[in-house]
Amino acid sequence: MPGHHLAQVNIARLLAPLDSPELAGFVANLERINALADGSQGFVWRLQADGGDATSIRAFDDDWLLVNMSVWESLESLRDFVYNSRHVEVLRRRREWFERLADVHLALWWLPAGELPTLDEAKRRLETIRRLGPTPEAFTFRAPFEPPAGNRRLGPAVDAEFCWTA
Repeated sequence: MPGHHLAQVNIARLLAPLDSPELAGFVANLERINALADGSQGFVWRLQADGGDATSIRAFDDDWLLVNMSVWESLESLRDFVYNSRHVEVLRRRREWFERLADVHLALWWLPAGELPTLDEAKRRLETIRRLGPTPEAFTFRAPFEPPAGNRRLGPAVDAEFCWTA
């Protein structure tokens, strides 16, 4: 299994408890969107607990902060899932359920194909992009990098319509 895969982590802070009426729309879409990811071309893996999603996983000291982490065969396959599938319908509604974070909430990075990221690594990648901005170690859709060996910065993988700035 030569080459590299793309890992992504994104975090979101809830506006209300997961079992509240305010979050009902988000919770109602979890299973459908996770199944869509699982069946998407280029999907490799996603972080999940026994219930099939990651809403019960606490990677940070803040119980209202959710973490989403996955691995994809390429930047294009992740981009297609996020912005060109039914996922975008849920993405457009994110302000209904989540706070707008003041800091970077997304990091992408390359890892050797066959390896899986850890939560500690994901936290480290978020911290890297917060400190240094986009680098080959941690980047965004707006400022992507090639897989290792190239590490050349690429043009934006998406326009800025859905990207929150820090």
